[in-house]
Amino acid sequence: MAQKLWEKSVQVNREIERFTVGRDRELDLYLAKYDVLGSMAHITMLESIGLLEKDELETLLAELKQIYGVAEQGDFLIEEGVEDVHSQVELMLTRKLGDMGKKIHSGRSRNDQVLLDLKLFTRAQLKEIAGLVEMLFGELIAQSERYKDILMPGYTHLQIAMPSSFGLWFGAYAESLVDDMLFLQAAYKMCNRNPLGSAAGYGSSFPLNRTLTTRLLGFDALNYNVVYAQMGRGKMERNVAFALASIAGTLSKLAFDACMFNSQNFSFVKLPDECTTGSSIMPHKKNPDVFELIRAKCNKIQSLPQQIMMIANNLPSGYFRDLQIIKEVFLPAFEELKDCLRMTIYIVERIKVNEHILDDDKYWPIFSVEEVNRLVREGMPFRDAYKKVGLDIEAGRFVSDKQVHHTHEGSIGNLCNDRITDLMRQVVDGFPFGQVEQAEQALLGRG
Repeated sequence: MAQKLWEKSVQVNREIERFTVGRDRELDLYLAKYDVLGSMAHITMLESIGLLEKDELETLLAELKQIYGVAEQGDFLIEEGVEDVHSQVELMLTRKLGDMGKKIHSGRSRNDQVLLDLKLFTRAQLKEIAGLVEMLFGELIAQSERYKDILMPGYTHLQIAMPSSFGLWFGAYAESLVDDMLFLQAAYKMCNRNPLGSAAGYGSSFPLNRTLTTRLLGFDALNYNVVYAQMGRGKMERNVAFALASIAGTLSKLAFDACMFNSQNFSFVKLPDECTTGSSIMPHKKNPDVFELIRAKCNKIQSLPQQIMMIANNLPSGYFRDLQIIKEVFLPAFEELKDCLRMTIYIVERIKVNEHILDDDKYWPIFSVEEVNRLVREGMPFRDAYKKVGLDIEAGRFVSDKQVHHTHEGSIGNLCNDRITDLMRQVVDGFPFGQVEQAEQALLGRG
């Protein structure tokens, strides 16, 4: 059995070990290549302050690049008896390089190591999510433009209310994603600050060059105060979870609309046949299971900030093992949200709309406001026009020409999709993805 990094003369009870290690062997696989990347930056800094020889650095970097490749291919394993990813990487180095491998831990703790791993992992995941959000945004804008002249009823209180359009419906979700992306960008920028060098939360007596590791890893800046760097554990995850929840909220609402509009009672849209499922006894059924699952998964993701808060909320400053449990709910959430985004992109691109909804006379009352406004334009006071049209409806005298005359910004006749697209472009351009990729590739010798 491999010795733990912290173990001295007394071996821990096996049941205690099982309980305290928990799911770390499984969950730390998410972090493997980022742990290696962080170690490469750390030892480069150690050599610069004289704690490693140049030839030792070159040897260690070469071996770490090999381990990074293994992790990148998905073949990295944490062996039985090894506590976590940090221990496994150090074990692999010492097996290959002997005592030289033990030198990589100078000036750091597993506390700042996992802080760093989580930040490197999270910013990579946020980049992928931002890319998928941008793709979904593009599909929504395209459908908004494609169906901008197709009217549909708008609802308040689930009662038919006023004319809307598929241009408005698709475009509304596109603009919602702009705000979600702003939230995502804020989370990314808070995440993209370097905690390495804070050690166990109180710094180190080694003359660490934290600015160097910040540059090597492509961070925007440091978490300067070492106590705050440690306090950021849980806070970073919570902030990111709120951003994920914001996107999930948009997807969940879209999914609900799509399920409802796809039902025969509405028949506003038709989902792709390959995206529906059947019934075991009803041969006619085409169920919107994909959107129903997206709705459920996204509602679960919206609970993520609260789950993290319930774990971390009553902890004072300093490190506590409670924080380990956050990984169990946080790390898998990214893939779940990405999966929901991919499915939504696929369906939105292929969804078909009913272009003749308003041919049904049951929808004629939604044009009553148009008639009120026509009378006002002709000089009748609004309250008088409102009363006249209301009485005409009650008496069965109201007749609508089913025409709309909306021209103001963001209305049926002026969707402002170009301006919404400009807003999204500004947000996307505000992510420092290029800086991060360039730094990581240079550290790996691929630049």
